[in-house]
Amino acid sequence: MAILDILQYPDENLRTVAAPVATVDERIRRLATDMLETMYDAAGVGLAATQVDVHERVAVLDVSESRDEPMILINPEIVAHEGSQRSTEGCLSIPGYQDLVDRADSVRVSALNADGEPFEVEADGLLAICLQHEIDHLQGRLFLDHLSELKRKRAHRKLTKQARMSA
Repeated sequence: MAILDILQYPDENLRTVAAPVATVDERIRRLATDMLETMYDAAGVGLAATQVDVHERVAVLDVSESRDEPMILINPEIVAHEGSQRSTEGCLSIPGYQDLVDRADSVRVSALNADGEPFEVEADGLLAICLQHEIDHLQGRLFLDHLSELKRKRAHRKLTKQARMSA
């Protein structure tokens, strides 16, 4: 297992649309395991492969308080959504910045597990938010894209300046 480097905004690779995984093999399982270790190390609740500069449709999550309920999703797709909720989101690729984001209140997601077997998960609350957030990453979208144009521009200026100063 290994801790992977997490891309930081404004890295353009965060905008890359991930390709579907053709075969769930040992390489993909190792990637998912490394992503889980990286997510736990960074104190996150979700991580998409795009965030570690691997552009395949793999995401990992664990929204449990005990941090012992990992979920691996390969080729995840939202197949149904309902309602709306607004909550504060942050992102491991955008450290130190949070904002209110509107998301579906509940979702149904289909995916493959680490053995390549299809499954579906129905979720609401934090799990629904996290699923939508990570699937957005796989589509090259960030939670900033859900903000108003004014807020998005302000965040971009602030975060770009922070990135320059820390480089």
